[in-house]
Amino acid sequence: MDMANHQKIHPLNMSSSAHDDQQLDAEAPQAPTVPLVPRGSSKSDKGDAAAHLLPRDNQHYPPFQRTIPVIHTKPPKERSSCCCRFLCWTLSLLFLLILLIGVVAGILYLVFQPKLPKYSIDRLQITQFNLTNNSSLTATFDVTITARNPNKKVGVYYEGGSHISVWYTGTNLCQGSLPRFYQGHRNTTVLNVVLSGQTNDANTLITSLQQQQQQTGIIPLNLRVIQPVRIKFGKLKIMKVKFRVRCRLDVDNLAANNAINIRNSSCKFRFRL
Repeated sequence: MDMANHQKIHPLNMSSSAHDDQQLDAEAPQAPTVPLVPRGSSKSDKGDAAAHLLPRDNQHYPPFQRTIPVIHTKPPKERSSCCCRFLCWTLSLLFLLILLIGVVAGILYLVFQPKLPKYSIDRLQITQFNLTNNSSLTATFDVTITARNPNKKVGVYYEGGSHISVWYTGTNLCQGSLPRFYQGHRNTTVLNVVLSGQTNDANTLITSLQQQQQQTGIIPLNLRVIQPVRIKFGKLKIMKVKFRVRCRLDVDNLAANNAINIRNSSCKFRFRL
């Protein structure tokens, strides 16, 4: 009976043991939940490795602030504004003047229907063409020019200051001028003009003329006319313009006091202000 009492096993009180463990855990010091390093700082110069491992979306950056530059506009200068207005007025007046001239010219053309005058060289006579002892060439030409005005309502005033000359391959042989006269509507005027001149060191020129005549049988001459005129539309006389006439003549010889045949003759006419 006593041995039975000594071998009796007493169960372990599990509830009291668990209670003691909980009490020990409560008495143990708890780890702080607040980080020891302030937010935004690092423990070392290399930085917190955990912060680098976080994704970029979880990292907090300061808000981006964009600075917009302020443009200060300068007030317009009054002087430049006056210059612009003056330039605009000048261009406008010039445009109106050109337009007015064009309108007037158009009306005159429609009303009077002007046509260009016609010119021709009818006769050429050489009264002097001599080579002197000092190698100078003295030439005197008598030229007959016919001027025709085909217009019905337009007259031509031939003013003073005209110039007419005869050339051979760039050498001026003689020159003169046309007389002043008025040519009426549908008028034909025949002009007899005396031209004279002197050319120094003309030996080469005479040799060239002789060779030209022997090889081709003709001598080409150029006659040039510059004539200031005023055009009359009805009773209106406009400003002075210049007629320029160039005629090409092919003659058989340039012998003095000899019959000279004009084998070919053509004239071109133009005018300018």
